[in-house]
Amino acid sequence: SQYSAVDTNPLSVYIMQPIWNKIIKIVPLWIAPNLLTFSGFVMILFNYFLISFYDWDYTASGTSPGLVPTWVWLFSAFTTFCAYALDSIDGKHARRTQSSTPLGELFDHGLDSWATSIFVLSFFSVCSRDNGKTGVSVYTMYIYLSIVLFNFMCSHWEKYNTGVLFLPWGYDISQVVLIAAYLLTGIVGVEIWQKPLLFGYYITDVLVVLLIGFSLFLSFPQTLYNIHRAHLKKTLKNDSLYEGLLPLVSPLLLFVLLTVWVVLSPSNILAKQPRLFLWMVGVAFSNVICRVIVCQMSGTRPEPLHCFLPPLALLVGAAVSGLLGRAEEAALGALSALLTAAHLHYGLCVGRQLSEHLNIYIFSLKKRVRE
Repeated sequence: SQYSAVDTNPLSVYIMQPIWNKIIKIVPLWIAPNLLTFSGFVMILFNYFLISFYDWDYTASGTSPGLVPTWVWLFSAFTTFCAYALDSIDGKHARRTQSSTPLGELFDHGLDSWATSIFVLSFFSVCSRDNGKTGVSVYTMYIYLSIVLFNFMCSHWEKYNTGVLFLPWGYDISQVVLIAAYLLTGIVGVEIWQKPLLFGYYITDVLVVLLIGFSLFLSFPQTLYNIHRAHLKKTLKNDSLYEGLLPLVSPLLLFVLLTVWVVLSPSNILAKQPRLFLWMVGVAFSNVICRVIVCQMSGTRPEPLHCFLPPLALLVGAAVSGLLGRAEEAALGALSALLTAAHLHYGLCVGRQLSEHLNIYIFSLKKRVRE
């Protein structure tokens, strides 16, 4: 199906697009667009592991402000900007080199679905977790991440039903806020997040409220409105309500299962291992969304039950009932490793199949020679 996306965000249209149009001119024509997409993702990933190294349990900014070196925050601003730029020019570069393919679209959105959670998880190091005085609680982090992923999922659920990807306004705004936050932290120090801003509220409180406001009162209503409009115009891809809502079943079940684990965990797993737990949430959601994107691109029907759900349900059941006992943390570690490996395997398989089917290389503009 032909790719179509609509971007109406003033920040993107009037400020960022002119910048990308200048940057794109310096990219050599022999570079494959997927290489740009992938480089951006690798930078985000590298930056995430770098921050994790200095701040595994999200306490560095709160209790010992000097733990994360200044250069790490400045490097975070730099990598976030580069990833944002590369993600914004890969499509332009594909049109420039006349190499737009479904593989490129899937590669771009698939990596975005994973990068979305990684951006959020890196940013939590700036806020730091609640230490009695400042910071955000691990439960707020979990809700925050879920809302961001819900937003991302909505835009692809919308595309599944309307055939058009309406780019959420939140994306450009969040990227600019992230870069500014890292720069500010690097220049002023993490202490800025620990001082009340207005009326005893902290900047982090304001950001959480903004995020929830944007999601629930801007993005989600916009999604429903666009689907409703397509329904009135009779341009919906799916006739039945069941078909239209099908892609939401797995992500909602996933969210329910994870929330049950968070709330009923005997060892309070989220507080013990916030980074590991939230990483696992991001990977699981990314895989669920990737499969929706594949269905939406290939015009196939998504499976009601995602393959990660049964093993997750078993593990959550064992953890919550106390069967796992002290092994709960180890089980979370094993699950995170397993899901990450399964997600990577899925991505490699789909990429390989598509590149063979379309007779192209993923990271090169050379054509494959048919055997």
